[in-house]
Amino acid sequence: MHTSYVVVTVLAALAALAAAAIDVVRADWVRENMRHYGVAPWTLTPFAVIKAAGGLGLLAGLAYRPLAVAAAAGLVLYFVGAELTVLRARWYAHLGYPLPYLLLAAGSLALALA
Repeated sequence: MHTSYVVVTVLAALAALAAAAIDVVRADWVRENMRHYGVAPWTLTPFAVIKAAGGLGLLAGLAYRPLAVAAAAGLVLYFVGAELTVLRARWYAHLGYPLPYLLLAAGSLALALA
């Protein structure tokens, strides 16, 4: 159990940090998607901070489990919000994009609580 928790948590953290880096770079495709979702471009910075904090919290949580639970729960809520935003925009083809991040965060949360 411990090995799977560490592997899933590290993968979730790396995914969250990579997603944060993409927001920081402000790639054209990200800005275009945000526009289609009806989300203001200025929100990329706070979104990057949230994802980076979640990723770093997951890594720090390997040493202190309650921090991992809080970080994973925060990322789960964030990515559920991302799924809802895509649904609200009715861009159903993009529903799969936040899903791997959500599943990794949820897996980390489930294993941290087990």
